[in-house]
Amino acid sequence: MPPANPSTRPFSARPTVQLDGRESERLTELLAGMVMHEREGGLASLELRLTNVASLGDGSAETAFDAGGALRLGTAILVGGGDASRPVELFRGTVTGLEAVHRRGRPPELVVLAEDALQKARMKRRSQVFENVTLADIVRRLAGEHGLTAQVSGLDQDFGPQVQMNETDLGFLRRLLARVDADLQVVGGELQVAPRSEVRRGEVEMDAALDLHEVRVTADLAHQVTATTVRGWDAVNGEAISAEGAEDAPGPGTGERGGALLEAAFGSRTEHTGHLAVGTAAEARALANATRNGRARQFVTLRAVAAGNPALRVGTHVRLTGLGRWFDNVFYVVETRHLFDLEVGYRTEFRAEGAHLTPA
Repeated sequence: MPPANPSTRPFSARPTVQLDGRESERLTELLAGMVMHEREGGLASLELRLTNVASLGDGSAETAFDAGGALRLGTAILVGGGDASRPVELFRGTVTGLEAVHRRGRPPELVVLAEDALQKARMKRRSQVFENVTLADIVRRLAGEHGLTAQVSGLDQDFGPQVQMNETDLGFLRRLLARVDADLQVVGGELQVAPRSEVRRGEVEMDAALDLHEVRVTADLAHQVTATTVRGWDAVNGEAISAEGAEDAPGPGTGERGGALLEAAFGSRTEHTGHLAVGTAAEARALANATRNGRARQFVTLRAVAAGNPALRVGTHVRLTGLGRWFDNVFYVVETRHLFDLEVGYRTEFRAEGAHLTPA
């Protein structure tokens, strides 16, 4: 399936489904509900709700999905949505759970649960030490062990020995990447890892009145800061280390930032990160910067519901208009839920954030 792009071709509200690389017409036709959830940090999940009874040509009926069929635990599953002639890939993963649901007076249902390729990394827990390697080297090694091709941008820092202590591979990667303000997502068969400032999974333009069913956008100074600091100890050189964060990667958009507005309204506010150990000056700077930029990006938060749009994914830049002078801006999507049911059809819930408020 092609990558996500906005499309003006005929739109299909019903997602399409493939099992082990083959189109499943029966599953697509009997699909009664879908929830596909993804967020920063990777590991997308899927839940399909299927009507588990099928009519036959002679007027009789049979159980649509049962033991011995194509749908089973471990089946590769791919879901597409959007353009009727060229559906865009929404989810690619493996079936991890099956659930039978029976309610009096209603047809039986089968619920299918699946996770993407990071499921293997979530299940693998171990302890090990990485020495004389960069963060990118660690990502490539772990990705390769789980059958993924790593596409890594930057992350050439060597912060000394890195210890994975009774952590899952996914939890370990998330922890390392959070300290340098980077994210990971599985796209197709690739593990894509990059600093947040470099992630741009397409751009979508939306008008609040025309394209959104509902939207709530909030600018809040409660969690903003004007400075971040980190301190630690360099055991190799026997000296104390300290760093102050730079707000150098606040994300897309333009306007006044929360830190500046906070200082003007209430004065300075410094956040010190004291619960995480750092062993080098470079590691301290990276952590201080990650904390500062993370706070800045959460100044303006947005939750919205749109008509189903497969181009809305984690990392997409959304240019929103129709919100008024304060809030018209570009936002970075951090979480999505692609939903389908027979009552409402296909819709996309998403959460986005931005560091800027347009001045009055």
